[in-house]
Amino acid sequence: MTNLLTRIKDTIMADLHAAVDQKEKSNPIALLNQYLRQCEQETEKVRTLLERQYSLKEEFTREYSQAVELADKRKYQAEVASKAGEMELYQFAAAEQQQYSSRVERLKVSIEQVNGQLAELERKYEEMKHKLKDMQIRRLELMGRENVTRANNRMNQVLDSNNDSNGASKRFQEIDNYLDRLEHQVNSSYYRDTIDARIAQLEKQMKLEESKSI
Repeated sequence: MTNLLTRIKDTIMADLHAAVDQKEKSNPIALLNQYLRQCEQETEKVRTLLERQYSLKEEFTREYSQAVELADKRKYQAEVASKAGEMELYQFAAAEQQQYSSRVERLKVSIEQVNGQLAELERKYEEMKHKLKDMQIRRLELMGRENVTRANNRMNQVLDSNNDSNGASKRFQEIDNYLDRLEHQVNSSYYRDTIDARIAQLEKQMKLEESKSI
């Protein structure tokens, strides 16, 4: 049963990898965008953890300040009770002062650890942001190169008169042929009209000369 489940899992993973490979071949930029969105999500998760660490630091700091304040307060109260000869009250205040002093030391260590962890998280978060920005810039570069490649391929198809299967190429060729025919017609009409006018002018001059010679 375990082997069967393993084979099914391997088959599913192989199909997923094949689908990803096919998607990468057909539209690599779309797959890159998907990867970048995942990186952005991971970076956002780290930002949330970083904010939570700041909140923990603030809570530790508040607890530390409160413990210091209470330790000093119980110390003063123990001194007052001792001077007044109130030994039971003195013992209670002294015990409380000891508890708060121990808490102060414990919180001090915790704050140091939180600060160290916070600094490490900040470093990694900044590193992730820089890497993400670099990847986004590389994506723009790749998109630019891909766009130029597609544009060149499209123009080559349009300009390739031997590619009869391309609709755009045939359309451009038809227009080009039409312009050739139109240019030929216009030129023919121009030359024909010009010749007629010149011949008429020559005939007029010849008649004028004949009349002068009579």
